[in-house]
Amino acid sequence: MNAPQHTLIPGSLAYALAMSGGILIGAIAWHRRHRGRPEMLVIYIGALVGAFAGAKLAYLFAEGWLDWPRVDRWLRIATGKSVLGGLLGGYAGVELAKKLVGHKTSTGDCFALIVPLGLALGRVGCFFHGCCVGKSGYAGVFATREGRWPAPMIEGAFQLTMLVLMFELRRRGLLRDRLIFLYFAAYGLFRFLHEFMRETPEMAWGISGYQIIALVLAGIGAWKIRPGRAGAG
Repeated sequence: MNAPQHTLIPGSLAYALAMSGGILIGAIAWHRRHRGRPEMLVIYIGALVGAFAGAKLAYLFAEGWLDWPRVDRWLRIATGKSVLGGLLGGYAGVELAKKLVGHKTSTGDCFALIVPLGLALGRVGCFFHGCCVGKSGYAGVFATREGRWPAPMIEGAFQLTMLVLMFELRRRGLLRDRLIFLYFAAYGLFRFLHEFMRETPEMAWGISGYQIIALVLAGIGAWKIRPGRAGAG
């Protein structure tokens, strides 16, 4: 898949800067909120390790198996990752780290404010890098110069919308300790639908591996925020 040509910033550099910026902003926000509590650093590291592992496994499941016949298969396998898998892996990493340090209270609301901003920055990187593109042959008013659905920009707008919503719910004290699960449910549903407009390989019945993962994410979120349940993420 050829990357679009954006001349202001080389695609690979912009992608690296955007991803690094998202991680850095998250780390700074986490440190400012939890300074003086070393166990919280372990939890944040658990989130990062879990996210990277989940992102890799999800990519291998959804499309990494298609890379083997390619000449550049090792590069693609080494660099391929999925945001959806990163969220699931990050959640698992947080829960494991909390058990290791004996942390009992919820940390999900903090991550609900960090994750959307980080992913919005990541989609800026995708735009410049030319990855995660939309389907070709699109002639709508928002079509890219290459005639594609502007998938990274649409998702970036979704992430910023969720960021505003998470801050407002947090300010009003609504869905306390369950904001991250609301985000999981909303993003999982969004990605399942948005995948129909993205150029990703289908597995069966017109469904991609990413859509399967998106449904798992949405299901976990919906289960955790269902009426009558006191969440503890």
